[in-house]
Amino acid sequence: MKHLRNALFMLIIFVFVSCTKKDSAVVSVPLLKVGVTVSNTAPLSGPIKGTLLANQIYSVTGDVIINATDTLLIQEGVKINITNGANFIVHGTFISLGSKMAPITITDPSKTKTPGASSAATDPAYVGGWGGIYCDVTCPLLVIKWTHLDFGGAGLIAPPFTGPSTGDQYIVYWQNPNGNLILEDSWLYGSPDDAIRFYGGHINVMRNTLEKLGGTGGDGFNAKGGTQGNMAYNLIIGGATNGTKSANDGNKGSSVTQIAMYNNTYVNGGFRNTGTYGARSGSIEVENNSRALAYNNLIVDCNFGVRIAGGNLITAKVYLADTLSHVDGPIMKTAYGHNFFYVDNAAQANQIVPTNIAQAVVTHPQPTDIPNMFAFLGPTYTFGFAYDGSSLVGQNNPKFVNYTLPNMNFASQASVDGFDFHLQASSPAAGKGLTTFSPIENVPVNKNFGSTEITPPGKDIGCYQLDGTGNQH
Repeated sequence: MKHLRNALFMLIIFVFVSCTKKDSAVVSVPLLKVGVTVSNTAPLSGPIKGTLLANQIYSVTGDVIINATDTLLIQEGVKINITNGANFIVHGTFISLGSKMAPITITDPSKTKTPGASSAATDPAYVGGWGGIYCDVTCPLLVIKWTHLDFGGAGLIAPPFTGPSTGDQYIVYWQNPNGNLILEDSWLYGSPDDAIRFYGGHINVMRNTLEKLGGTGGDGFNAKGGTQGNMAYNLIIGGATNGTKSANDGNKGSSVTQIAMYNNTYVNGGFRNTGTYGARSGSIEVENNSRALAYNNLIVDCNFGVRIAGGNLITAKVYLADTLSHVDGPIMKTAYGHNFFYVDNAAQANQIVPTNIAQAVVTHPQPTDIPNMFAFLGPTYTFGFAYDGSSLVGQNNPKFVNYTLPNMNFASQASVDGFDFHLQASSPAAGKGLTTFSPIENVPVNKNFGSTEITPPGKDIGCYQLDGTGNQH
């Protein structure tokens, strides 16, 4: 009887476990689909709405237009080959939902990425291939996740609506002061000018990789016109001028441009700008009555450190940043610190705290930075004055996993190639970040129609965190 009871007990356990396994089976969630299916049997152009289906290849030969109230959704794994310098003209909603395992690619098929040394004169990345994604004031939502935007920036032949100008060469142009723009976990490779030009609205720009942005000028992310939001955990290498920038010109609403720039990694920035030396930055720029937070940024071999513009001279049309205290908006006062600098020559060392070479600045040395520029320059230092920083050359190696420093190719190495900018566990940037400030939370958080998450500040300086969070590339 005892053996019988044991056998029945084991049978009950087997049935229970079997049922549990069956009941807990993972059922794949279908991909989001809106409207009709867009066929790939013929090249696309003109008004389009609906869904581009996963893992299909589409051709675009003329401007694609998304009308107001319409939505174009791109599912994961799609590749879009664009010729004739065609653009996406977005009056409605544009959603590109790639995934880590199946990213989306939008490219000019006639162009190929080239590793190694890069110059504006010879690299096709700086010419522009397909056009860009131009969003009208009626575009309520632009979502781009896990998407390669390669070789954009062909000059606009004619403005599709009021705002952009003939000849503009941006990958993304945004101008809805009431809309939401989300760019996450994506790659932007090659453009003649700014990667993204923002004029107003709410943004969350996180965990992206930017390579070869700007030919002989142009910024990575250039926020103007009352834009408010975050630029965080981005890797920006080889930009022509600023990696991230805030300004308030071109205002399309009542807001003031306020950007939280934190936990970004900037490498080799500011060396293709043919404008007046010292009139622009090579990493972070805050100017023209805008406010910003700039914390936990890793700045390696860039022409200039965090640059807070301080006036307007004849040689440069740059205006005073807003450094006053306020009671409105998400950023009450421009603030910066806990940034890490490494340089490989004296010219860079002399601009860790930018000086008044061509444009007045009001950048204060910060005791929380690495190196401690407040201690190095002394308490009597007057911001904007020239100093001798030659002793800082080669100091404070951040210890990347695979990018040897010193590296004297900083002016020409503008792409990630096979390098790995994660931090080693022994990096002096580890654990030095400030985590007590809050990001700007002004966009919807949603898997499909908003930001996947608004990642808070990280304890390690730079875009890669030792615990695996931050940039996922």
